Amino acid sequence: MPEISIIIRTLNEEKYLSKLLLAIDQQNIESSIQVILIDSGSTDNTLTIAKQYGCKIMHIAKERFSFGRSLNDACLEATSPILTFISGHCIPSNQNWLKMLVAPLLNNSVQYSYGRQLPGPETYFSEAQIFSRYFPTMSSIPQDGYFCNNANSAILRSVWQRYHFDEYLTGLEDMDLAQKLCNDGGLLGYVAEASVYHLHHESWYQIQRRFERESKAMQYINP
Repeated sequence: MPEISIIIRTLNEEKYLSKLLLAIDQQNIESSIQVILIDSGSTDNTLTIAKQYGCKIMHIAKERFSFGRSLNDACLEATSPILTFISGHCIPSNQNWLKMLVAPLLNNSVQYSYGRQLPGPETYFSEAQIFSRYFPTMSSIPQDGYFCNNANSAILRSVWQRYHFDEYLTGLEDMDLAQKLCNDGGLLGYVAEASVYHLHHESWYQIQRRFERESKAMQYINP
């Protein structure tokens, strides 16, 4: 099995980062794993934790930051034919997460895959409902449509090299690339078994800002 690069975007993610990196170390997969952390200015213990786990640490200045640009910078440094993305506040729910997430890429079923997201015990009810709607219990490989989410996803490096993530979108860089891939005849897949706990603890103001960013991006992706 080829090497897999796991890319984590961070900004003050000390709360869950140790659990995430430990879960990565415990994955049941016959492959070497490269973990790249790209940080946009953490002031907590995020970088200390990353060093303890041997991550390759990259930095992106806040004035340069966009969701797409940070991933593109990290992908350029990655050495693997498979690029995996996971949020710094997501934790794989089992030791087969990575194996299941990349399996459709390795068997040529799809070129871009994403996994299920589960709520944690402190997740707002409204967000748990969103997870339930967009991340069902059944896989779809390949799926119809271009919905995708880089909080828990994997893509062939060759596909990323062809399209790259849009560096000027305010969000939804995953769906933008997925739409381009699908429009060109590529395939996207949803892997329910590759699940993670997505542990947001945002204020209502932060949630509002996130939805505003994503709404603006969606207007560009699908006018």
